[in-house]
Amino acid sequence: MSFTLQIGQQALDFTLPATDGKKYSLSDFDTYKYLVIFFTCNHCPYVIGSDELTRATAEKFMKKGIGFAGINSNSEHTYAEDSFPNMVKRMEKYRFPWVYLYDQDQSVAKVYGALRTPHFYVFDEERKLVYTGRGVDNPRDTSRMTVNDLDNALEELISGKQISVPVTNPIGCNVKWEGKDAHWMPPEACDLV
Repeated sequence: MSFTLQIGQQALDFTLPATDGKKYSLSDFDTYKYLVIFFTCNHCPYVIGSDELTRATAEKFMKKGIGFAGINSNSEHTYAEDSFPNMVKRMEKYRFPWVYLYDQDQSVAKVYGALRTPHFYVFDEERKLVYTGRGVDNPRDTSRMTVNDLDNALEELISGKQISVPVTNPIGCNVKWEGKDAHWMPPEACDLV
């Protein structure tokens, strides 16, 4: 079995606290025709470098019926900046348009097979996976970006087209797993393509 959720697989349920003081499950996003779930954090330079581009994509597509949920699964014991209080501070400062969820026990990252921050998963109206991987090809420095895979996939999705590039390798820092070295990845986790 592959570590990461495969194209065509169903979105898996979760119940996680958010920085807005509420708890969210998968069904809380039922009002959206499509859904983007992405694994992110506070400290990663690839996240920080591409957050404003992700914001632009989210704002563009939320108007078209696509929901966005960011999940931080990083261990705060590896990077204190990734703690829940720091998530709250970050959202207060930047006011990103997505719901920002905390996966403290890392169970959601494990069942989705999150590899890096950021790592995007796009689900269709039946909540089946239609795209997984990177947002852009240079998330650390978006001025050097040549392709926005997330934007392309979402455009194709809302146009009723087949996703032309359904799988890319996420680019970023690895998820910081509790009790492991900062650069550790599960042995069964590898590049997607």
